[in-house]
Amino acid sequence: MSPLKAALRDKQFVCVMEFVPKASAQRFAAMAAIMARKQLCGWPMTVAIGDRVGSPLDMSPLDALDTFDTPVPALPHFSGKDREAHHLLAQLQRMQAAGLDQLLLLSGDRLPGHQPGERPVRYLESVAALLIARQACPHWLLGAALNPFKYHEEEGGAQYLKAEKKLAAGADFLTLQLGFDASKHQQAMHWMQRQGSPRPMLACLMSLTAGRAAMLEHVAGVTVSPSMRSLLEAESQVSKAFALARSVDRLALQIIGVKLMGYAGVHLSGVHDLEQLLLLEERLHYWLGHIHSMAQWAPAWEDSWQMPGLPSVTFHPPAANWRPGESTARASAKETLRYHLLHSTHSLLFSRSSWLSKAFGWAVRQPVWATQGGARVLHRLERAAKRPLVGCDTCGRCRLEDTLYICPETCPKGLANGPCGGTSLNRCEFGDRECIHSVKYRTAKAVGQTAVLAERLIPCVEVQTRHRSSWPQWFEAPQLRQLSRQPTPGSQPES
Repeated sequence: MSPLKAALRDKQFVCVMEFVPKASAQRFAAMAAIMARKQLCGWPMTVAIGDRVGSPLDMSPLDALDTFDTPVPALPHFSGKDREAHHLLAQLQRMQAAGLDQLLLLSGDRLPGHQPGERPVRYLESVAALLIARQACPHWLLGAALNPFKYHEEEGGAQYLKAEKKLAAGADFLTLQLGFDASKHQQAMHWMQRQGSPRPMLACLMSLTAGRAAMLEHVAGVTVSPSMRSLLEAESQVSKAFALARSVDRLALQIIGVKLMGYAGVHLSGVHDLEQLLLLEERLHYWLGHIHSMAQWAPAWEDSWQMPGLPSVTFHPPAANWRPGESTARASAKETLRYHLLHSTHSLLFSRSSWLSKAFGWAVRQPVWATQGGARVLHRLERAAKRPLVGCDTCGRCRLEDTLYICPETCPKGLANGPCGGTSLNRCEFGDRECIHSVKYRTAKAVGQTAVLAERLIPCVEVQTRHRSSWPQWFEAPQLRQLSRQPTPGSQPES
């Protein structure tokens, strides 16, 4: 059994060391030296191998594993950006052949060069990927991500609703996105403890300096507030050594803090060599000897973010600090009216029970539409009718009923089950629009349909069905629709 599986089973704190594979012998040697220690302060270690972090051309996690001279316990990642179901199935098969049985599934951040309005890039989102992986590998350890560092109700509420889907789809544990706001770590833990079957969570942490804060400005979904940046810059002006020592000390404190909160472990980012690990371990030993409760931890954490002459640090963006349970989001009259109009239209034409719906279903299932020319005409008709209304891209598996009539194809990533982690104050990671899932959350709240956002697990759209009419498939027998949505392990797309 892997160290990660054993630690989660035995409720032993665990350290997952993030490794972004590059074609550099020095990087591999440095991580191998870290992993040779096997533990940090007695906590077992596993290496998490990133996938497509910088580019689709990056070394794959499995190729990276093969590059280590000595085998290391690993948690490979699978990033869904610009991928289809068959890519995931191929990785699962390769992992099975290598004796690997644990995987972290992510939708993935923005693909470099992906611009809205150009060639659509579709992302195999984590909920759909979990459904596929759990069906293909029922006994594997599967993880997914949660970003609780959200400061508007819509984006924060939608994150937690999607996380419920991830648990239902088969996630055995959740890894949080990188964050520094201890109140958000506590909120996420309280949320998990309220679930029917709580799962372990890992907190993604990093020692933060002014240089890293500047770098993180370009990382979607990571919040570094202005007051945090001011303190980090003041530390760097004292000296580089002073700033580094303070950042390592804060990381040690944060690790102890999330452990006291009940986290199962940490996912450490930015520890690239053995010297950094040893500096961290030294500070951990110091604080572990002095802090044994949250009451002792809280003032030490607060003090680590203070310097004479500077105001108190706040971890939230200016004028935005939503907390779970606060209700401030309100749908506009236009958003509510749009839902009711589209819902009424859907009920008339697609309920499969009214006479008009039955007549429409009979019409679109006539043999003429199964011919090549007929299918092309029906596709154009559906696209012409629906694109002005909802932005339809005729995915061939219409999901509007499950998404409150907000088309997932209007998300730049094509996400149907909920938002990615990259939003900022309701703005899409791409920066050119409001996140459609924030609009969907407001609408669901206004019409009493928030349960839909947590309970309906929407499978991925198979590549071979895209750019076809969804109407004939919609009126198939329910069991045939369900079977057609479930990919078969090892299946390949049609040519």
